[in-house]
Amino acid sequence: MEKVSVTIITLNEEANIGECLASLKWADEIIVSDSNSTDETVAICRSYGARVYTDKWLGFGAQKNLCQSRAKNQWIFNIDADERAAPGLGEEITRVLAGGSVLGYYVPRKNYFGDKWIRHCGWYPDLNLRLYRKDAGRFSERAVHEAVVVEGPTGRLTTPLIHRTYSGVEDYLKRMERYSCLAAEEMHKEGRRAGATDLLLRPLFTFVKMFVLRKGFLEGSTGLTLSMLYARYTYRKYAKLRQIISEQDRGVQEG
Repeated sequence: MEKVSVTIITLNEEANIGECLASLKWADEIIVSDSNSTDETVAICRSYGARVYTDKWLGFGAQKNLCQSRAKNQWIFNIDADERAAPGLGEEITRVLAGGSVLGYYVPRKNYFGDKWIRHCGWYPDLNLRLYRKDAGRFSERAVHEAVVVEGPTGRLTTPLIHRTYSGVEDYLKRMERYSCLAAEEMHKEGRRAGATDLLLRPLFTFVKMFVLRKGFLEGSTGLTLSMLYARYTYRKYAKLRQIISEQDRGVQEG
């Protein structure tokens, strides 16, 4: 029987990590990379038998790769602290690993905004490659929107992760500031530019894509709210990219 190592990165996740770990009783080992939490995160992780390491923050992808490097087993299952494995996921993993020949598996996610499962807006099935062989995959080391890259064939599981994405509008807006900064920095590294048309049209396209093309209107007022919030996020990241470029150009001129 193939054994599975679960990897998790944490920072002040005492409100989430207990439910996450409780859903992982089927795991053969759990490895946590904690970035100096000041709450009870570490104590909660250890109470569930996890091996906890305290690490300097390296960025999402690099931190998850560090966590992976400490795994004893060949198969890695990565999960975030605000996610939970739905009942039956462990059994499905055991079953596919016993008879499978692929190197990684995509897992669907049921994303929640507050207490509501969002089926539209592009939020479901939201497939993420989370189960993979240690010798065949690793996370891209991006500042944000990191993902596992597997060299070889992949498959798909049917049992989902439960993702408590945002508790509400305030939670989204607070995290949007951080993620838009990281996204702008990543785009700048890639040599991207931001013109006036980007600031005008990209947010509009984001709204239309989520609310109309991906049928966010079927979610009612929540779909409208999410589409508007994501349009705002798109505007913010391109505005910040433009600011980075402007400050860089000004520094070159002054130098």
